[in-house]
Amino acid sequence: MISPKQCIKCKGKLLCGLSYCPILEKHSVHKRITSQIKGKNFSSNSPPGLFVSWHSFPKVLVAPLSSPLLEGNTEMLDLPEKWFGLPAKRIIEFRESLLRSTKKISASEASNPGTELQSMQELTLSSTPLQVEISLLKKPSLEMSFNNTIAPLGPKAPLKKLSLSENPKIPKKVDYLVSDIDVKASTAVLELFNAGFPVSFLYKILSAGTLGVQKARRIVPTRWAITAIDSTVSKALIEEKIKFFKQIGEIQLFHSNYLDNSFYVLLYPSEWSFEQLECYLPGSSWALQAKKHHIIQDHEFYSGRKNYASNVEGAYYAARLAVAEYLLEKKRQASAIVFREIGPGYNIPLGVWQVRENVRNALKQKPLVFFDFGLALKFLGKKLKVPIEQYEKESKLIDKLKHQKKLSDF
Repeated sequence: MISPKQCIKCKGKLLCGLSYCPILEKHSVHKRITSQIKGKNFSSNSPPGLFVSWHSFPKVLVAPLSSPLLEGNTEMLDLPEKWFGLPAKRIIEFRESLLRSTKKISASEASNPGTELQSMQELTLSSTPLQVEISLLKKPSLEMSFNNTIAPLGPKAPLKKLSLSENPKIPKKVDYLVSDIDVKASTAVLELFNAGFPVSFLYKILSAGTLGVQKARRIVPTRWAITAIDSTVSKALIEEKIKFFKQIGEIQLFHSNYLDNSFYVLLYPSEWSFEQLECYLPGSSWALQAKKHHIIQDHEFYSGRKNYASNVEGAYYAARLAVAEYLLEKKRQASAIVFREIGPGYNIPLGVWQVRENVRNALKQKPLVFFDFGLALKFLGKKLKVPIEQYEKESKLIDKLKHQKKLSDF
């Protein structure tokens, strides 16, 4: 995470190695936001959005997200499915326009929410932006934080009171599943995903504690909720659908590059398996001062994973979901290897959404087709910045696919 104090100390000289300093540039947006707040009470538009911190769990800071600027398309400020192709600066501007009005609430209160938490939940369930009335305990603090999992976070201030200025428009299916206190959260999530609700909507309502058996309902920190949705949905698609499809007929290679994140997705004719290999190149986020590259990986074979992908973390499940969506659409089964190289142009982490959207974009492109695995890897070796031999050394799946026998071999 980038320290605001460090950035202010450098006085715009970018000593940290960044090509763009969001903390310094944020002052203008911060002034615009605070200028709209007369005293500590103001009207605001919510995308709708909600952020839940993971610090001090199970007592967590729950923060409705809203923009005091009351201008433009508020929905875009918290809808990552619509961000692909936008420059990093624009996305940061979206996020620094959102004020976090924080309130400490016990995670277990979701099983029997009070009036204030109910208002926050109703806001999150809305399918359209909502006007709210905010009362703060003090003026917003100058703060901007960045994380590999969640989208950037802007100014924050302690919340005194929140009220909705209008009735939220809650979709019937959402209202039905939220009202059903006997349906499991995973079941509700899958029903809503299959009904076409975006991942960002699903993790927000899960985070707000609106899903699950009533006694088990909990407020879920946003970073946990994002990975939980990606993991739950992709696992269900794989176990219930993809493993029953025919295998693809040839080796396919897809590519996408956005925000200096280069993704190559290799699909191989085989039973389901998945691996993600990542390399932060020198100068990229988390490798600003690095002189050498370092490859990390997580994988699963046909039987799946039994523990958390602790190396690649949330990016693993985001990419796995995108691959599972594609195979479901094509009604095919395959082994998938995702190669991700993070370049120096990505020197500020913007969240795991860009991994999901980058892989989704790759799989929308026309693939290159190979009939020999060795040739596919040789071609990849000419495209990747890091020698393919280094990836082969770290990969568990490449080794297996190289040596596994097929019926056609006998």
